[in-house]
Amino acid sequence: MEALRQSWTKPVQSQKPTTKKVSFEEDSTKATYEALPNAVFFALFFSVVYFLLSRWREKIRTSTPLHLVTSSEILALFALIASFIYLLGFFGIDFVKSLILRPSTDVWNSEDDEEESEVLLRKEDARKVPCGQALDCLVPAAPVVSCQKMFDEKPMRVTTEEDEEIVKAVVAGTIPSYSLESKLGDCKRAAAIRRDALERLTGKSLSGLPLDGFDYESILGQCCEMPIGYVQIPVGIAGPLLLNGREYSVPMATTEGCLVASTNRGCKAIHLSGGASSVLLKDGMTRAPVVRFGTAKRAADLKLYLEDPLNFETLAVVFNRSSRFARLQGIKCAIAGKNLYLRFNCSTGDAMGMNMVSKGVQNVLDFLHTDFPDMDVIGISGNFCSDKKPAAVNWIEGRGKSVVCEAIIMGDVVRKVLKTSVESLVELNMLKNLTGSAMAGALGGFNAHASNIVTAIYLATGQDPAQNVESSHCITMMEAVNGGNDLHISVTMPSVEVGTVGGGTQLASQSACLNLLGVKGANRESPGANSRLLATIVAGAVLAGELSLMSALAAGQLVKSHMKYNRSSKDAPNTA
Repeated sequence: MEALRQSWTKPVQSQKPTTKKVSFEEDSTKATYEALPNAVFFALFFSVVYFLLSRWREKIRTSTPLHLVTSSEILALFALIASFIYLLGFFGIDFVKSLILRPSTDVWNSEDDEEESEVLLRKEDARKVPCGQALDCLVPAAPVVSCQKMFDEKPMRVTTEEDEEIVKAVVAGTIPSYSLESKLGDCKRAAAIRRDALERLTGKSLSGLPLDGFDYESILGQCCEMPIGYVQIPVGIAGPLLLNGREYSVPMATTEGCLVASTNRGCKAIHLSGGASSVLLKDGMTRAPVVRFGTAKRAADLKLYLEDPLNFETLAVVFNRSSRFARLQGIKCAIAGKNLYLRFNCSTGDAMGMNMVSKGVQNVLDFLHTDFPDMDVIGISGNFCSDKKPAAVNWIEGRGKSVVCEAIIMGDVVRKVLKTSVESLVELNMLKNLTGSAMAGALGGFNAHASNIVTAIYLATGQDPAQNVESSHCITMMEAVNGGNDLHISVTMPSVEVGTVGGGTQLASQSACLNLLGVKGANRESPGANSRLLATIVAGAVLAGELSLMSALAAGQLVKSHMKYNRSSKDAPNTA
């Protein structure tokens, strides 16, 4: 490196242009001679193919047997084989080698990219002095940032000179940040380099964001792109939740103090009252493409075709080819002028199933083009599904798992554990969860805080947290029973979207939480049983959370409990 720096600072202008010119002429002559036989064999290959196809077409037209060949055809076959072998050796073998052999570490500073090497050398020379004193500093004068500060600071995770050069190249934009994993072959090293480059570009420290202790290979190509670390979310346990005669310790990942404690109190009240029961009503993921026709009549024709029971069996066979677990259950259509929305509903085993149902829908759309060639597919999703958005169609028709969970809480437990009365809970539920939500124009939000519990469990078990939007659709009902002594409470959740395979469920932490619940992975004996059980556990935890929060509100304990469990005193002196 010292020799390169000295050669860079010496005035060698008289030698450099001559060297480059000779090299260019030699390379041009060499490339010309190498390209000549390639062009000959390339033209020979396609000429022979055209000749043979023409001859065979003529034989088919005249009913001549194909195995009867002339001398010219035999010569053409030999020429075809010879040219194919040559082209395979020239193109195919090199291509295979490029896939098998990993690029060397010199890929970052290739000899073919002389300009990039010069830029890197200049930047290394500029590290010793401020930018204004460096020789030929090429850093553009955009933001007023010291070159010494940008390149002289040693990164926290980069330990080798090679990594240092890669970081500089990422900062300079000569190496795309997204390509680090594929070129380095080491996901953790790529994350460390990307992280250091980001710190230098932004001037912001990421010291509080952990990098070590995570398997970055496990997220490559499926969970997260361009990682620079991971966020720590504490996981608490609520329970045991006694549901359908079995006890479950429910993992909840949250940063909201009092949430786990409150849900745990609800679990205790349910357990002391004999437990809760849960029933799965529906199980089907949906996807709704939007298609367009030239007229509304043609759109109506397809609607009638899809809704005809005589055609369902054929469509189901086409749809079910996409997966051994996907099973089409029904198609619901909605028309808007010339546009038609097709809401496919299917079971997806233990997977949440969005990708699975999308593949099946694509199969059906390709099949429909035969009888409806004028159908224009605008989008595989037309928001009639509806995914990650509050929608009445999910609230009414359901999406994913539709679950209802109930429990009868004894009056003594209401008074001693929940510190309130049955009458107060029933009245509060009517005025808050029912009337208050109606006054607000709520859509599926007739509850106290179902989304709190849903999101916490989703984060802990590797579900898609964005799907808490429709998964939190819930109506909480309370009624005095047994002569007004006891409380009947229920939650009805029509669109709980969960899975135990795929996505974030395969990550180590989330997989451990699923294992704690006894629903890790796919159920081999009864496909779909694990995901259905997880949906009922979610509903049971929501029931516990609703019971406890409503009791705190009825007893006037909400503010007191949050001041105790959800307030940090660490920065209180500074604030004061």
